[in-house]
Amino acid sequence: MASALYLAALATDPSSIPRTPFSTPFFPASDSLSFLLSASSSKFAARKLSLFPRLRRAVHPAKVKQPQESEASVAADAFTHFKHLLLPITDQNPYLSEGTRQAAATTAALAKKYGADITVVVIDENLKESLPEHETLLTSVRWHLSEGGYQEFRLLERLGEGNKPTAVIGEVADEMSLDLVVLSMEAIHSKHVDANLLAEFIPCPVLLLPL
Repeated sequence: MASALYLAALATDPSSIPRTPFSTPFFPASDSLSFLLSASSSKFAARKLSLFPRLRRAVHPAKVKQPQESEASVAADAFTHFKHLLLPITDQNPYLSEGTRQAAATTAALAKKYGADITVVVIDENLKESLPEHETLLTSVRWHLSEGGYQEFRLLERLGEGNKPTAVIGEVADEMSLDLVVLSMEAIHSKHVDANLLAEFIPCPVLLLPL
């Protein structure tokens, strides 16, 4: 399952689309430096032309690098390639915690905007019989996705298997060839998901949402 993993922390509210995903190409500082050096070279070249007129035909002004496409536009375009999203639910709160609500709203918004499918996987170390409020949790998930404008999704339940949630997420993502996993940082802070295992188990990009 070895694969490159891209992580991004993105602040969103439930009604907006994330603008800076993990896979967003970035323009390194060296580009900015080359732009400044090119501009400085142009000025310096101009001075040389005035001091040494005989060299005018040999000296050519440096070409200033044109501004690249904005990072926000590149990020938005990247999401168009994600057609199947995974929303893992490791929350033990039947009404969902703030982080899980945010992840659900973000997943629904992305799927609606870019025409993607959603798979929800509910993960718990306990068996279903020992979870009296399990149905309430499922109802909460449906409600929050529908609030984001997404009514239909695939639901998987991985209960009482004894596997780490990170490993389960990786298995589902691999088996279903998913394009993007949406997680809240809350899942990591609460120790439900081990951040150190994300790169090892999850074969696709992961979008991490800070609270």
